[in-house]
Amino acid sequence: MFKKGQTPTALLFLAPFLLTVLVFFFYAFARAAYYSLTDFNLFNTPRLIGFKPYADVLADPSFRRALSNSLIFALVTTTLQTVLALLMAVALNSRIRGLTFFRSAWYMPSITSSVVITLIFLWLFQRRGIANYLITQAQTYAPYALTFVGVLALAQVAQVLWERSRRLPAGWLDPALAAVSALVALAVTFGLHWAGVVGAREVQPFDYQYFADKWISVGGVRVLSIPLLVVIIQNTFTTVPTLMLFFLAGLQSIPGALYEAADIDGATPFQKLTRITVPMLRPVTFYVVTVGLIGTMQMFDQVAVIGNAAPGDTLITLAYYVYTNTFQAGAAPVNMASAAAILLSLIILVMVFIQRRFFPAEAS
Repeated sequence: MFKKGQTPTALLFLAPFLLTVLVFFFYAFARAAYYSLTDFNLFNTPRLIGFKPYADVLADPSFRRALSNSLIFALVTTTLQTVLALLMAVALNSRIRGLTFFRSAWYMPSITSSVVITLIFLWLFQRRGIANYLITQAQTYAPYALTFVGVLALAQVAQVLWERSRRLPAGWLDPALAAVSALVALAVTFGLHWAGVVGAREVQPFDYQYFADKWISVGGVRVLSIPLLVVIIQNTFTTVPTLMLFFLAGLQSIPGALYEAADIDGATPFQKLTRITVPMLRPVTFYVVTVGLIGTMQMFDQVAVIGNAAPGDTLITLAYYVYTNTFQAGAAPVNMASAAAILLSLIILVMVFIQRRFFPAEAS
Protein backbone atom coordinates (compact mmCIF):
# COMPACT_ATOMS: atom_id res chain seq x y z
CA MET A 1 0.00 0.00 0.00
CA PHE A 2 1.15 3.53 -0.75
CA LYS A 3 1.63 5.95 2.10
CA LYS A 4 -0.47 9.09 2.21
CA GLY A 5 0.68 11.54 -0.42
CA GLN A 6 2.70 8.98 -2.41
CA THR A 7 -0.09 7.81 -4.72
CA PRO A 8 0.16 10.66 -7.29
CA THR A 9 3.95 10.27 -7.51
CA ALA A 10 3.70 6.50 -7.89
CA LEU A 11 1.03 6.82 -10.59
CA LEU A 12 3.18 9.37 -12.42
CA PHE A 13 6.12 6.96 -12.60
CA LEU A 14 3.81 4.07 -13.54
CA ALA A 15 1.96 6.06 -16.20
CA PRO A 16 4.16 5.06 -19.19
CA PHE A 17 3.86 1.37 -18.34
CA LEU A 18 0.14 1.57 -17.57
CA LEU A 19 -0.52 3.49 -20.79
CA THR A 20 1.42 0.91 -22.82
CA VAL A 21 -0.50 -1.96 -21.25
CA LEU A 22 -3.80 -0.16 -21.75
CA VAL A 23 -3.21 0.53 -25.45
CA PHE A 24 -1.27 -2.50 -26.62
CA PHE A 25 -2.95 -5.14 -24.45
CA PHE A 26 -6.42 -4.26 -23.20
CA TYR A 27 -7.47 -2.12 -26.17
CA ALA A 28 -5.90 -4.53 -28.69
CA PHE A 29 -7.54 -7.51 -26.99
CA ALA A 30 -10.93 -5.79 -26.99
CA ARG A 31 -10.60 -4.92 -30.69
CA ALA A 32 -9.58 -8.49 -31.55
CA ALA A 33 -12.56 -9.83 -29.62
CA TYR A 34 -14.85 -7.45 -31.48
CA TYR A 35 -13.42 -8.33 -34.92
CA SER A 36 -13.75 -12.02 -34.13
CA LEU A 37 -17.53 -11.55 -34.10
CA THR A 38 -17.69 -9.65 -37.38
CA ASP A 39 -17.06 -10.23 -41.10
CA PHE A 40 -14.13 -7.76 -41.12
CA ASN A 41 -11.38 -8.36 -43.75
CA LEU A 42 -9.33 -5.14 -43.32
CA PHE A 43 -11.18 -3.34 -46.14
CA ASN A 44 -14.90 -3.52 -45.42
CA THR A 45 -17.00 -2.04 -42.65
CA PRO A 46 -17.29 -4.61 -39.82
CA ARG A 47 -20.71 -6.24 -39.49
CA LEU A 48 -21.61 -8.47 -36.54
CA ILE A 49 -22.14 -12.10 -37.55
CA GLY A 50 -21.92 -13.79 -34.15
CA PHE A 51 -19.77 -16.85 -33.41
CA LYS A 52 -19.51 -18.09 -37.00
CA PRO A 53 -15.76 -17.22 -37.21
CA TYR A 54 -15.13 -19.44 -34.16
CA ALA A 55 -17.00 -22.31 -35.79
CA ASP A 56 -14.97 -21.79 -38.99
CA VAL A 57 -11.71 -21.78 -37.06
CA LEU A 58 -12.55 -24.93 -35.10
CA ALA A 59 -13.51 -26.67 -38.36
CA ASP A 60 -10.20 -25.72 -40.01
CA PRO A 61 -7.78 -28.73 -40.10
CA SER A 62 -4.80 -26.35 -39.99
CA PHE A 63 -6.09 -24.81 -36.76
CA ARG A 64 -6.59 -28.22 -35.15
CA ARG A 65 -3.07 -29.24 -36.13
CA ALA A 66 -1.71 -25.91 -34.84
CA LEU A 67 -3.56 -26.45 -31.56
CA SER A 68 -2.20 -29.98 -31.21
CA ASN A 69 1.36 -28.87 -32.05
CA SER A 70 1.18 -25.95 -29.61
CA LEU A 71 -0.10 -28.07 -26.72
CA ILE A 72 2.46 -30.84 -27.29
CA PHE A 73 5.23 -28.29 -27.69
CA ALA A 74 4.21 -26.41 -24.53
CA LEU A 75 3.89 -29.47 -22.32
CA VAL A 76 7.08 -31.21 -23.47
CA THR A 77 9.26 -28.10 -23.59
CA THR A 78 8.04 -26.70 -20.26
CA THR A 79 8.66 -30.03 -18.54
CA LEU A 80 12.15 -30.42 -20.01
CA GLN A 81 13.27 -26.87 -19.37
CA THR A 82 11.94 -26.83 -15.80
CA VAL A 83 13.65 -30.09 -14.80
CA LEU A 84 16.92 -29.25 -16.56
CA ALA A 85 16.97 -25.70 -15.17
CA LEU A 86 16.53 -27.03 -11.64
CA LEU A 87 19.30 -29.61 -12.03
CA MET A 88 21.60 -27.01 -13.60
CA ALA A 89 20.92 -24.59 -10.75
CA VAL A 90 21.67 -27.26 -8.14
CA ALA A 91 24.94 -28.06 -9.91
CA LEU A 92 25.98 -24.40 -10.16
CA ASN A 93 25.00 -23.74 -6.56
CA SER A 94 27.81 -26.03 -5.41
CA ARG A 95 31.19 -24.67 -4.45
CA ILE A 96 33.37 -25.65 -7.37
CA ARG A 97 36.36 -23.97 -8.94
CA GLY A 98 35.60 -21.76 -11.92
CA LEU A 99 31.96 -21.35 -10.89
CA THR A 100 31.69 -17.85 -12.36
CA PHE A 101 32.96 -19.07 -15.72
CA PHE A 102 30.45 -21.94 -15.85
CA ARG A 103 27.56 -19.67 -14.89
CA SER A 104 28.51 -17.21 -17.64
CA ALA A 105 29.12 -19.92 -20.26
CA TRP A 106 25.83 -21.72 -19.57
CA TYR A 107 23.92 -18.44 -19.79
CA MET A 108 25.27 -17.50 -23.23
CA PRO A 109 22.54 -19.30 -25.28
CA SER A 110 19.86 -17.16 -23.63
CA ILE A 111 21.36 -13.86 -24.74
CA THR A 112 21.94 -15.00 -28.33
CA SER A 113 19.36 -14.06 -30.95
CA SER A 114 16.76 -16.77 -31.40
CA VAL A 115 16.98 -16.21 -35.16
CA VAL A 116 20.71 -16.94 -35.09
CA ILE A 117 20.19 -20.03 -32.92
CA THR A 118 17.48 -21.26 -35.31
CA LEU A 119 19.78 -20.86 -38.30
CA ILE A 120 22.51 -22.75 -36.43
CA PHE A 121 20.12 -25.59 -35.67
CA LEU A 122 19.03 -25.65 -39.32
CA TRP A 123 22.67 -26.16 -40.22
CA LEU A 124 23.21 -28.77 -37.50
CA PHE A 125 20.25 -30.88 -38.62
CA GLN A 126 20.73 -30.77 -42.38
CA ARG A 127 21.06 -34.06 -44.23
CA ARG A 128 24.82 -33.41 -44.34
CA GLY A 129 24.86 -31.50 -41.06
CA ILE A 130 26.84 -32.10 -37.91
CA ALA A 131 24.12 -34.25 -36.29
CA ASN A 132 24.21 -36.87 -39.05
CA TYR A 133 28.02 -36.63 -39.17
CA LEU A 134 28.35 -37.36 -35.44
CA ILE A 135 25.97 -40.31 -35.70
CA THR A 136 28.03 -41.66 -38.61
CA GLN A 137 31.23 -41.31 -36.57
CA ALA A 138 29.58 -42.99 -33.58
CA GLN A 139 28.62 -45.96 -35.75
CA THR A 140 32.12 -46.10 -37.26
CA TYR A 141 33.96 -46.14 -33.94
CA ALA A 142 31.33 -48.04 -31.95
CA PRO A 143 33.66 -51.09 -31.47
CA TYR A 144 36.16 -48.92 -29.61
CA ALA A 145 33.47 -47.35 -27.44
CA LEU A 146 31.81 -50.67 -26.61
CA THR A 147 35.17 -52.25 -25.79
CA PHE A 148 36.17 -49.37 -23.55
CA VAL A 149 32.82 -49.31 -21.70
CA GLY A 150 32.75 -53.10 -21.29
CA VAL A 151 36.28 -53.31 -19.90
CA LEU A 152 35.63 -50.29 -17.68
CA ALA A 153 32.55 -51.94 -16.15
CA LEU A 154 34.32 -55.27 -15.61
CA ALA A 155 37.36 -53.61 -14.04
CA GLN A 156 35.17 -51.51 -11.74
CA VAL A 157 33.13 -54.52 -10.60
CA ALA A 158 36.30 -56.55 -10.01
CA GLN A 159 37.90 -53.79 -7.94
CA VAL A 160 34.79 -53.18 -5.82
CA LEU A 161 34.38 -56.90 -5.11
CA TRP A 162 38.09 -57.18 -4.25
CA GLU A 163 37.92 -54.25 -1.83
CA ARG A 164 34.79 -55.57 -0.17
CA SER A 165 36.36 -59.04 0.18
CA ARG A 166 39.04 -57.30 2.24
CA ARG A 167 36.27 -55.71 4.35
CA LEU A 168 37.01 -52.25 3.03
CA PRO A 169 34.23 -49.79 2.14
CA ALA A 170 33.90 -49.37 -1.62
CA GLY A 171 31.02 -47.98 -3.67
CA TRP A 172 30.19 -48.98 -7.22
CA LEU A 173 30.88 -45.41 -8.38
CA ASP A 174 33.97 -44.81 -6.25
CA PRO A 175 35.94 -42.12 -8.17
CA ALA A 176 39.39 -43.48 -7.24
CA LEU A 177 38.51 -46.97 -8.42
CA ALA A 178 36.81 -45.53 -11.51
CA ALA A 179 40.02 -43.72 -12.47
CA VAL A 180 41.98 -46.98 -12.25
CA SER A 181 39.26 -48.79 -14.23
CA ALA A 182 39.39 -46.10 -16.96
CA LEU A 183 43.15 -46.48 -17.30
CA VAL A 184 42.80 -50.28 -17.54
CA ALA A 185 40.01 -49.96 -20.13
CA LEU A 186 42.07 -47.49 -22.16
CA ALA A 187 45.12 -49.81 -22.13
CA VAL A 188 43.08 -52.89 -23.07
CA THR A 189 41.30 -51.03 -25.90
CA PHE A 190 44.60 -49.77 -27.30
CA GLY A 191 46.10 -53.27 -27.03
CA LEU A 192 43.19 -54.85 -28.88
CA HIS A 193 43.44 -52.17 -31.57
CA TRP A 194 47.19 -52.76 -31.94
CA ALA A 195 46.57 -56.53 -32.22
CA GLY A 196 43.94 -55.96 -34.90
CA VAL A 197 41.11 -57.43 -32.83
CA VAL A 198 39.16 -54.17 -32.61
CA GLY A 199 38.93 -51.60 -35.38
CA ALA A 200 36.74 -49.00 -37.01
CA ARG A 201 33.83 -50.18 -39.13
CA GLU A 202 32.97 -49.12 -42.64
CA VAL A 203 29.44 -47.73 -42.57
CA GLN A 204 27.31 -45.73 -44.94
CA PRO A 205 26.93 -42.06 -44.03
CA PHE A 206 23.89 -41.58 -41.80
CA ASP A 207 21.31 -39.84 -43.96
CA TYR A 208 18.25 -38.74 -42.00
CA GLN A 209 15.96 -35.88 -43.02
CA TYR A 210 15.01 -34.07 -39.83
CA PHE A 211 12.84 -31.46 -41.56
CA ALA A 212 10.73 -33.91 -43.55
CA ASP A 213 7.11 -34.95 -43.02
CA LYS A 214 7.98 -37.52 -40.34
CA TRP A 215 6.04 -38.10 -37.14
CA ILE A 216 6.13 -39.92 -33.84
CA SER A 217 2.79 -41.73 -33.73
CA VAL A 218 0.90 -43.35 -30.86
CA GLY A 219 -1.77 -45.85 -31.84
CA GLY A 220 -1.70 -44.62 -35.42
CA VAL A 221 -2.29 -41.01 -34.33
CA ARG A 222 0.32 -38.42 -35.23
CA VAL A 223 1.50 -36.86 -31.98
CA LEU A 224 4.85 -35.16 -32.49
CA SER A 225 6.62 -34.33 -35.73
CA ILE A 226 10.38 -34.69 -36.06
CA PRO A 227 10.82 -31.02 -37.15
CA LEU A 228 8.89 -29.92 -34.05
CA LEU A 229 11.11 -32.20 -31.93
CA VAL A 230 14.15 -30.34 -33.28
CA VAL A 231 12.53 -27.03 -32.30
CA ILE A 232 11.81 -28.46 -28.83
CA ILE A 233 15.50 -29.28 -28.43
CA GLN A 234 16.46 -25.81 -29.62
CA ASN A 235 13.95 -24.01 -27.39
CA THR A 236 15.03 -26.04 -24.36
CA PHE A 237 18.69 -25.26 -25.11
CA THR A 238 18.07 -21.52 -25.26
CA THR A 239 15.57 -21.20 -22.39
CA VAL A 240 17.06 -23.40 -19.67
CA PRO A 241 19.85 -20.91 -18.75
CA THR A 242 17.38 -18.10 -18.04
CA LEU A 243 15.13 -20.28 -15.91
CA MET A 244 18.22 -21.61 -14.17
CA LEU A 245 18.89 -18.12 -12.80
CA PHE A 246 15.47 -18.08 -11.10
CA PHE A 247 16.12 -21.43 -9.45
CA LEU A 248 19.62 -20.33 -8.50
CA ALA A 249 18.23 -17.25 -6.78
CA GLY A 250 15.70 -19.45 -4.97
CA LEU A 251 18.43 -21.84 -3.81
CA GLN A 252 20.31 -18.95 -2.24
CA SER A 253 17.33 -18.28 0.02
CA ILE A 254 17.05 -21.83 1.41
CA PRO A 255 18.51 -21.92 4.96
CA GLY A 256 21.71 -23.94 5.11
CA ALA A 257 20.63 -25.33 8.47
CA LEU A 258 18.11 -27.56 6.70
CA TYR A 259 20.84 -29.28 4.70
CA GLU A 260 23.07 -29.54 7.78
CA ALA A 261 20.27 -31.27 9.69
CA ALA A 262 19.71 -33.59 6.73
CA ASP A 263 23.41 -34.47 6.68
CA ILE A 264 23.28 -35.31 10.37
CA ASP A 265 20.30 -37.59 9.73
CA GLY A 266 22.23 -39.33 6.96
CA ALA A 267 20.15 -38.10 4.03
CA THR A 268 21.42 -38.85 0.54
CA PRO A 269 21.82 -36.09 -2.10
CA PHE A 270 18.67 -37.35 -3.85
CA GLN A 271 16.69 -37.24 -0.60
CA LYS A 272 17.87 -33.69 0.09
CA LEU A 273 16.83 -32.70 -3.44
CA THR A 274 13.33 -34.20 -3.19
CA ARG A 275 12.62 -33.49 0.49
CA ILE A 276 14.19 -30.04 0.92
CA THR A 277 15.15 -28.36 -2.35
CA VAL A 278 12.05 -29.08 -4.44
CA PRO A 279 9.46 -28.21 -1.71
CA MET A 280 11.29 -25.01 -0.73
CA LEU A 281 11.47 -23.93 -4.37
CA ARG A 282 7.74 -24.31 -4.96
CA PRO A 283 7.10 -20.54 -5.42
CA VAL A 284 9.96 -20.32 -7.91
CA THR A 285 8.77 -23.45 -9.69
CA PHE A 286 5.30 -21.97 -10.03
CA TYR A 287 6.77 -18.86 -11.65
CA VAL A 288 9.08 -20.85 -13.94
CA VAL A 289 6.30 -23.17 -15.12
CA THR A 290 3.93 -20.23 -15.68
CA VAL A 291 6.50 -18.31 -17.72
CA GLY A 292 7.35 -21.48 -19.63
CA LEU A 293 3.75 -22.23 -20.53
CA ILE A 294 3.06 -18.69 -21.68
CA GLY A 295 6.26 -18.50 -23.72
CA THR A 296 5.90 -21.89 -25.39
CA MET A 297 2.24 -21.36 -26.27
CA GLN A 298 3.28 -18.14 -28.04
CA MET A 299 6.18 -19.74 -29.93
CA PHE A 300 6.47 -18.11 -33.35
CA ASP A 301 9.95 -16.95 -34.38
CA GLN A 302 11.55 -20.40 -34.81
CA VAL A 303 8.69 -21.53 -37.07
CA ALA A 304 8.85 -18.32 -39.09
CA VAL A 305 12.62 -18.62 -39.60
CA ILE A 306 12.46 -22.30 -40.62
CA GLY A 307 9.64 -21.45 -43.01
CA ASN A 308 9.45 -23.73 -46.04
CA ALA A 309 12.41 -25.83 -44.90
CA ALA A 310 9.84 -28.13 -43.28
CA PRO A 311 6.29 -29.07 -44.33
CA GLY A 312 3.78 -26.58 -42.95
CA ASP A 313 1.68 -28.91 -40.80
CA THR A 314 4.74 -30.33 -39.03
CA LEU A 315 5.62 -27.01 -37.40
CA ILE A 316 2.54 -24.79 -37.49
CA THR A 317 1.60 -23.34 -34.09
CA LEU A 318 -1.30 -21.18 -32.94
CA ALA A 319 0.77 -17.99 -33.04
CA TYR A 320 1.99 -18.78 -36.56
CA TYR A 321 -1.55 -19.69 -37.61
CA VAL A 322 -2.76 -16.25 -36.48
CA TYR A 323 0.08 -14.59 -38.37
CA THR A 324 -0.47 -16.45 -41.63
CA ASN A 325 -4.22 -15.82 -41.55
CA THR A 326 -3.70 -12.12 -40.93
CA PHE A 327 -0.85 -10.94 -43.14
CA GLN A 328 -0.22 -13.48 -45.89
CA ALA A 329 -1.93 -13.12 -49.26
CA GLY A 330 -4.84 -15.46 -49.87
CA ALA A 331 -5.29 -16.11 -46.17
CA ALA A 332 -8.57 -16.54 -44.37
CA PRO A 333 -10.58 -13.47 -43.30
CA VAL A 334 -9.26 -11.38 -40.41
CA ASN A 335 -12.17 -12.49 -38.22
CA MET A 336 -10.83 -16.06 -38.28
CA ALA A 337 -7.38 -14.83 -37.25
CA SER A 338 -8.96 -12.75 -34.48
CA ALA A 339 -10.98 -15.73 -33.30
CA ALA A 340 -7.84 -17.88 -33.27
CA ALA A 341 -6.00 -15.18 -31.29
CA ILE A 342 -8.79 -15.02 -28.71
CA LEU A 343 -8.83 -18.81 -28.40
CA LEU A 344 -5.05 -18.80 -27.94
CA SER A 345 -5.37 -16.23 -25.13
CA LEU A 346 -8.10 -18.25 -23.43
CA ILE A 347 -6.08 -21.47 -23.70
CA ILE A 348 -3.05 -19.81 -22.09
CA LEU A 349 -5.26 -18.38 -19.34
CA VAL A 350 -6.83 -21.78 -18.63
CA MET A 351 -3.45 -23.52 -18.57
CA VAL A 352 -2.08 -20.97 -16.09
CA PHE A 353 -5.11 -21.38 -13.82
CA ILE A 354 -4.84 -25.17 -13.97
CA GLN A 355 -1.16 -24.93 -13.13
CA ARG A 356 -2.02 -22.57 -10.24
CA ARG A 357 -4.65 -25.01 -8.98
CA PHE A 358 -2.53 -28.14 -8.90
CA PHE A 359 0.84 -26.53 -8.16
CA PRO A 360 0.20 -23.84 -5.54
CA ALA A 361 2.84 -21.15 -5.21
CA GLU A 362 3.14 -21.38 -1.44
CA ALA A 363 6.07 -23.40 -0.11
CA SER A 364 5.13 -26.26 2.19
